[in-house]
Amino acid sequence: MTDIIYIPCGDGKFVYLSVITDACTRQVLSYVYSCSLEVDFVLETVNKLVKNHGNTLNLNEKTLFHSDQGFHYTSFALIDLVKEYGLRQSMSRKANCWDNAPQESFFGHMKDEVNFFGMSVKEIYDKIDDWMYYYNNERYVWDLEKLSPNEYYEWLSTGIYPLTYIGGSALKPPEFTAFVFQSDEENEKGGDN
Repeated sequence: MTDIIYIPCGDGKFVYLSVITDACTRQVLSYVYSCSLEVDFVLETVNKLVKNHGNTLNLNEKTLFHSDQGFHYTSFALIDLVKEYGLRQSMSRKANCWDNAPQESFFGHMKDEVNFFGMSVKEIYDKIDDWMYYYNNERYVWDLEKLSPNEYYEWLSTGIYPLTYIGGSALKPPEFTAFVFQSDEENEKGGDN
């Protein structure tokens, strides 16, 4: 999932933050900040995702790249880049913020926990870097079995729960049901998936 947040600076300008998170583990997989709202920094966020996680996450045509319908995500440059990487683009329905609610929630937590008031651009960049590290590695999430996003990913990957219960055994990772998407060809034939 991806979206952009506008962070006001002390000088009346904005820092724009583009973030890609994993919908399952809630990990921040890629983020880029910029003082310009040009589409380039969103493209850089996607490039950084593929560069840093392309092999480990097995990104392919079944990988959904979900966003709202903002102009960055409907631009030809982004659509072409997502296709070039073999990802499947998905966008929220018009005027429906619920489709991208987990990403909006992520930004809500960041705004609640970080005070950017009166900071310079450099200070905001540093604060974002610190908070992203904290969020992925130290911020425990109730819905992730009280683990940080990185710990939750490791638990799902290895089956080893990182926290020890006194007098109890470790939890087993949850089982997930894979969603099956119909191809356009199956839709025309009247497929039943």
